[in-house]
Amino acid sequence: MQVSVRDNNVDQALKALKKKLQREGVFREMKLRSHFEKPSEKRAREKAEAVRRSRKLARKRAQREGLLAKKPRR
Repeated sequence: MQVSVRDNNVDQALKALKKKLQREGVFREMKLRSHFEKPSEKRAREKAEAVRRSRKLARKRAQREGLLAKKPRR
């Protein structure tokens, strides 16, 4: 992964790097690998994540079709 520093602005480059790492899921991976996770726990977590993703996708699809009201922005 590479981020270019423009005009000696290291803060902006660091912010861009963190954003890229966040999108790639590096921080989540580091957190998960910080301790051992039993295979049964891993399966349960991955299944729960899949259920969350599918529900979110179904909710978005329903909003697009007009079946659900959109969430108000804060």
